[in-house]
Amino acid sequence: MSPATLSDIPATGAATAPPAAGAELLLEARGLCAWYGAAQILYDVDLEVRRGEVVALMGRNGAGKSTTLKALVGMLAKRRGRIVFRGQDISRAESYHAARRGLGFVPEDRRVFTDLTVMENLEVGRQPARAWDDGAPAPLWTPEKLFALFPNLGEMPNRPGGRMSGGEQQMLTVARTLMGNPYLVLLDEPSEGVAPVIVEQMAQMILALKDQGVSILLSEQNMHFAELVSDRAYVLEKGQIRYHAPMEELAANDAVRRAYLSV
Repeated sequence: MSPATLSDIPATGAATAPPAAGAELLLEARGLCAWYGAAQILYDVDLEVRRGEVVALMGRNGAGKSTTLKALVGMLAKRRGRIVFRGQDISRAESYHAARRGLGFVPEDRRVFTDLTVMENLEVGRQPARAWDDGAPAPLWTPEKLFALFPNLGEMPNRPGGRMSGGEQQMLTVARTLMGNPYLVLLDEPSEGVAPVIVEQMAQMILALKDQGVSILLSEQNMHFAELVSDRAYVLEKGQIRYHAPMEELAANDAVRRAYLSV
């Protein structure tokens, strides 16, 4: 991986062109509500992600970002609203159905198999090759391609997951998800709790994935990180979408950032 720092990475839209207007709609949520027990966390969330774009879901801690991703992929027992992924209604589907259809999920808490090696963790995530509706092949991932994307992992293919650093486990979780050849990846807090060098590699990784045709919806509260990699942004507060705009507009809007993102 290049030793570039975050300040060296081009600002949003500079590394790869944003998706064209009218690009294929991959994921759409309308009126999404979610609960943990009796406590309602999400209130009528509307969002969408199109082919070839990176979308940031931003907000302070506790705003509902992780809950939104879990609700989209089917990890919450109590949710309401309509979720459509590649034209199929998955509003009531279990999470494994979403995964089989090409919706990847990288949780914040990593969840690697600690007793399995790097290679064995990757094999757990393997799914068949996929194609887009127009017949074009979707991104196809192999361990060799992933080791080129994550050189750190390539140096430790036989190391058990439990003997890796937090940042290395984060990379392994992303790589294992990519072995499922997803059309869209839900990426939860990729910059949270990892060393700055890993944050730099994560930013480069997201731009590389976008360049290869993978769409990403990431939850994030690091404004600089999100600005580097994202085309658009939704801002959550108390489980509701308060703002939606191209990323450069959010970056320039001091009032919105102070109201919903500053600590």
